Amino acid sequence: MKKKEEKLFLPNITICIIMDLIGMASFIFPGMGEFTDLIWAPISGFIFFKLFGGRLGMIGSVLNFLEEIIPFTDIIPSFTIAWFIRKKSIDTMVQKNERAVQKMQGDKSVAAI
Repeated sequence: MKKKEEKLFLPNITICIIMDLIGMASFIFPGMGEFTDLIWAPISGFIFFKLFGGRLGMIGSVLNFLEEIIPFTDIIPSFTIAWFIRKKSIDTMVQKNERAVQKMQGDKSVAAI
């Protein structure tokens, strides 16, 4: 049974930081912060899903929504954390592919002898 391969896309880190700063901006307006979070939370969750997609996007968008909607949790940089998770996944995948290519090249050189 083949494992479905997910194409991993790494969004721009600057966009992720800006999204986190927008989410934290509700603290600027005393008394209005939690009201603006009611509007921002679903928008933020949707943007999160579109940026990251796949499993990370689905799980992360729900967690991002909850982080924005629950009072005083806006300080958590969920977009930036997800960026580092995705970066680590991509780096791991690249390392595995490089090792597989090296192994194949090593096998060919032994067979040529």
